[in-house]
Amino acid sequence: MSKALIAMSGGVDSSVAVYLMQQKGYDCVGVTMRLYDNGDLRCSDKTCCSLDDVEDARSVAGRLGVPFYVVNFMEDFECKVIRNFVDSYLNGITPNPCIECNRHMKFAHLYQKAQELGCDKIVTGHYARVRFNEESGRYELLKGLDDTKDQSYVLYSLTQEQLAHTDFPLGDYPKTKVREIAEANGFINARKHDSQDICFVPDGHYDRFIEDYVGHELPKGNFVDVDGNVLGTHKGIIHYTIGQRKGLGIAAKEPLYVKEIRPETNEVVLSNHEAIFSDTLLAGDFNWVSISEPAEPIRVMAKARYKHVAQPATATVKGDKVEVVFDEKQRAITKGQAVVLYDGDVVLGGGTIL
Repeated sequence: MSKALIAMSGGVDSSVAVYLMQQKGYDCVGVTMRLYDNGDLRCSDKTCCSLDDVEDARSVAGRLGVPFYVVNFMEDFECKVIRNFVDSYLNGITPNPCIECNRHMKFAHLYQKAQELGCDKIVTGHYARVRFNEESGRYELLKGLDDTKDQSYVLYSLTQEQLAHTDFPLGDYPKTKVREIAEANGFINARKHDSQDICFVPDGHYDRFIEDYVGHELPKGNFVDVDGNVLGTHKGIIHYTIGQRKGLGIAAKEPLYVKEIRPETNEVVLSNHEAIFSDTLLAGDFNWVSISEPAEPIRVMAKARYKHVAQPATATVKGDKVEVVFDEKQRAITKGQAVVLYDGDVVLGGGTIL
């Protein structure tokens, strides 16, 4: 019998993933990752990975007769996800830590753990799909069928080797059906709220978390306009992100928005709304997941942030980077976020916006 390692967060999605893999005939092993010291953090029902989540995962594993383990990845998570998150904000960059967690924790460390346990597949509760393209000889990452839950955007860093040993059983289901399956099987978390916030910042106050982490308040600085004229004083660059309008505390004749963050001078540049639109971005650390690197410019649909509706664009490889030129200007393209390229449901690749 084939064996699958299931990453169990304690939520309904990963719990149903175990059940669905059992229905496919897999011998399943449940694993919850311990990523940080929960006692140091304020917990809420909007995040995963709390101690209650571990017990929920253990309960479901027990109900399904699945061996269950908790693995400690705290040191690497702190180094590769939390520290990167803090350093990015200190450098005027807005990161997506879920992408880094998937890259370094779920599909690196857990993949290694799966091999140690003799598992053929690593499985998560993401709403995405994997298929093998006979013509190209490559595994492809696809969107989940439920457009409202699709999570393919945060999975673009997967390699061909990882895709070959990965299964996303929820990719073919709508969320409503997943909850129905959980209720039918008496799972304790069948009606549990979805996690929304970053797991290690459960109260949503990123700025407070960063100042706690570095041990001091960040220095105030100047708000300036695009010509360098001082408009007022900001609270510290970590409090702002590109496109932000609320919470600036600046009286002006027209609404002002954050256009640029300059950590080297500790300035936040404000502009009118029109000025925060642009049609071109450059991305680095790019991974072509479903296709090999194209030699010529290609037409794509591109998402410049998680909740961005994909827009038509042209992508061109330029050395070790990729330039994406949108057909129409896009609002608040932000350094540190990911741009992910699609052809229909297929994820072509993605990288970090520079």
